[in-house]
Amino acid sequence: MATAQRDAKPVTFGVTILCRWLPVNNRNQHLEQIEKLLTSRTLHGSESLCKLLRYLADHSVDHPGASPKEYQIATEVFGRQQDFDPHVDSMVRVQAGRLRTKLAEYYASEGAKDTIQVEMPKGTYALTFHARASAAFRNNGGVTSEGHRVSANNVEFPRRWFTAFVVLSIVLTAVAAVATDRLLARRAVEAHPASEGAEVPAALRVFWKGFLTGPQEPWVIFSNAAFVGRPDSGMRYYNATQDARAHILDHYTGVGEVLAVHALDKVFDLLHQDLRVKRGSLFSLDDAKNNDLIFIGSPSENLTLREIPSTQDFVFQGVTAGISQGNVKIVNMHPQPGEPREFLSTPPAEALTEDYSVIAFKRGLDPAHSLLILAGTTTIGTQAAVEYVCQQNSLEELLQRLSVSNSGELKPFEAVIRVKVARGVPVGPELVALRKEPT
Repeated sequence: MATAQRDAKPVTFGVTILCRWLPVNNRNQHLEQIEKLLTSRTLHGSESLCKLLRYLADHSVDHPGASPKEYQIATEVFGRQQDFDPHVDSMVRVQAGRLRTKLAEYYASEGAKDTIQVEMPKGTYALTFHARASAAFRNNGGVTSEGHRVSANNVEFPRRWFTAFVVLSIVLTAVAAVATDRLLARRAVEAHPASEGAEVPAALRVFWKGFLTGPQEPWVIFSNAAFVGRPDSGMRYYNATQDARAHILDHYTGVGEVLAVHALDKVFDLLHQDLRVKRGSLFSLDDAKNNDLIFIGSPSENLTLREIPSTQDFVFQGVTAGISQGNVKIVNMHPQPGEPREFLSTPPAEALTEDYSVIAFKRGLDPAHSLLILAGTTTIGTQAAVEYVCQQNSLEELLQRLSVSNSGELKPFEAVIRVKVARGVPVGPELVALRKEPT
């Protein structure tokens, strides 16, 4: 410790105290600190981050000051193939950013009293180990750089302020690390949208790529149709020819829309992308011009869809006669051999057992932006459409039908899926019609 004191430049507050982190060269201490991290609550359940931390720790102990290559980490830790290209796959950078965030979180909480701090500086994958300032001062018993013990009565800078200073420094470091790593992760997504991490299936990355590269997060617009009436006495859709606008109730949506937003949120969290959620009645055309958009619900309830480019091959229309009067149907504008002219769900007088949904990927009002429509003839069909594009197996089928490879680009299309409904839950979705943009 005496040697470390001679090398350090002390900071003086009334008395001389050590506030600079000091180098620690003891291999056993390093490895013990790594074990504390690996068994911490902060890293509990993060198997991939634990593997990365252990690998980097072993490398740093065996090769002090040397940073392993991104290719090494990808192939030796995460099992990437020998043709791994860090220029198109940002997985290692994303995982490293997550690890930096977890390290900062650990030392700001359960590791606040640890005597050794492990860091991974930006721009390198080499771990560094430091003796922590507060621990050095505590273990030194108030020893100055000249080696003299200082009485607590002679310390002019109160200990509580010193402690507050150290804690504040740790918290600010953690906050800065979290903010910086979120920014770096976002930039990695923008620069390398084709790959977000080892746990993301290729089908998800390919399908959602167009919603990951914009300067702002994509918007999810869910339907909330205009109703009149009261929940206790009965409600119906607003009719502009007979109802006063002052009586409109526009704060209801279907259970399918709620579950759909939840499903999308889970997928975009996996893709390290935020979402902005807005109800359709508050959405404007200015919003439509400047953002990537995901519409949940048919034009009968998500009224904004009537004002922007929508579907051309599979169009929603109200049923005005027959046993399905009052329902919504999907009209097949250009039926192909073997296809029906319209897709109808179970008649309203019966329990819902079958529904149809449209999945349509389009260019926005600004062609630089993407637009996705996920809509059923009922709220259950809407839920089914969203779940279809959030699941690996169904997306693989869709991309195969669209002839889009893992390295390809999604082009505009429209599709219809049929879904069975069992006790109010969509099951067994089936792709029954597909139209691709002409090449």
